[in-house]
This record gives sequence, structure tokens and C-alpha cells, in this order.
Amino acid sequence: MKVVFTEQAPAAIGPYSQGIIVNNLFYSSGQIPLTAEGKLVEGGIKAQTHQVFTNLKAVLKAAGATLETVVKTTVFIKNMDEFSDVNEVYGEYFSEHKPARSCVEVARLPKDVQVEIEVIALVK
Repeated sequence: MKVVFTEQAPAAIGPYSQGIIVNNLFYSSGQIPLTAEGKLVEGGIKAQTHQVFTNLKAVLKAAGATLETVVKTTVFIKNMDEFSDVNEVYGEYFSEHKPARSCVEVARLPKDVQVEIEVIALVK
């Protein structure tokens, strides 16, 4: 088991890691719309979703993986009425390659953000 860390994504805000590699699979912690410096991205759900993908790409790179090697995502959104906006941004990052996905509405997310996404990916 290998712990993954990169300064190109926000540090964990609790007792967990940005991700873990076991065998040839990378399991990310949920990424929220904080910059690598820990600043919350303001704006709507689309801006926050883009920042989440910036963070995911950084931790995937640190793990030796990419968005193209993601096999499963879990999307947590604060308001299912914003599903189409999240889906629109999500589709910009997963246009040809479409991993399996779950999407659930939750009552609250860390730092009161609107979206959080975690991934499982194959490590190259």
C-alpha cells in the first residue's frame, strides 16, 4: 500500500490521505473545490466542479494515473437540481472515456461546498 500526496492539490483537512494505491488501483479521497493553497473556489456549481477536476487530475498524476484510467467515480452534490450543470462539466473531462459512476445528493459537504468527487483508477 502506498500513500499518494501532491502539493498540486489541497492537503487533507482531516486524518486521511489524498489517496492510496493498492496493487494497481488508486483510490482517491473525495476532492472538494479548494485550490492547492486551500482557498475555497467561489462561484456556482460549474466553477466548483472544474476545480474538483483540477484537483483530481493532480492526485491522479501523483499516483501515476490519469482521467483516462479512471474506472469508477462517485459524485456527491448538495442539490440534485444542479445535476445537469455538474453533468455538463463532468462531460468535458469524460467525453470519450466514460467510467462507471454513482451520483448522490447529500445534506451537507465539508466546508459547505456544492460538490465532491472521488475516483478509483488503474495505475499505469
